[in-house]
Amino acid sequence: MKSNICNSFDKQNISYRLYLVSDQKVLRGRDFLNSLEKAILGGVTVLQLRDKDNSSKAFYTLALQVKELTEKYKIPLIINDRIDIALAVDAEGVHLGQEDLPITLARRLMGPDKIIGISTATLEEAKKAEAEGADYIGVGALFPTATKSNTRSVSLDQLTIIKENVSIPVVGIGGVSEKNMASIISTGVDGVAVVSAILGKEDVRRAAKNLTKFYLTSGGNHS
Repeated sequence: MKSNICNSFDKQNISYRLYLVSDQKVLRGRDFLNSLEKAILGGVTVLQLRDKDNSSKAFYTLALQVKELTEKYKIPLIINDRIDIALAVDAEGVHLGQEDLPITLARRLMGPDKIIGISTATLEEAKKAEAEGADYIGVGALFPTATKSNTRSVSLDQLTIIKENVSIPVVGIGGVSEKNMASIISTGVDGVAVVSAILGKEDVRRAAKNLTKFYLTSGGNHS
């Protein structure tokens, strides 16, 4: 039976402040679902489930479990790349790369109420994403990152220009940590996306809590 929780989300008012992208590898064997729950309790506002290694069946099974968790804490679940999985578990949205299905097709498949995000690295890509109906964009990689290969480098000046020229939420991604968060926030972004800065820490909940506090005290978007 489909969940109706997505009806409680107004996608125009989603907080992208602390956007967690999952990666089981950085947990070094620690329990995945338990770690995600701790991250949410620490202040994560959006969770993206990314799984590049498992079969479709395994991804679906995991996504169902994660959906129960995000429903429990009433935060949006975004599925990386896989529109079919997002639809199958009634996730709140999907995040696409430049080489994935076009946003216009994703919208036809997902419907008007679902969240569609897309990775961008240039102003042209950002403006195109907005014109085609994306709900938010992820911009990066801002700093070196070990959790994703084949990234494109984006400077903070470029991020500022992108933020100033689109009206949809902008999330900075790529090597985000407490050390560079203030410089990212200064560009006016609507949130930061993190992986290792939370899941790579021994105390996941504390790491998320510290990032949330640092974000807010550094003048980040309070929504």
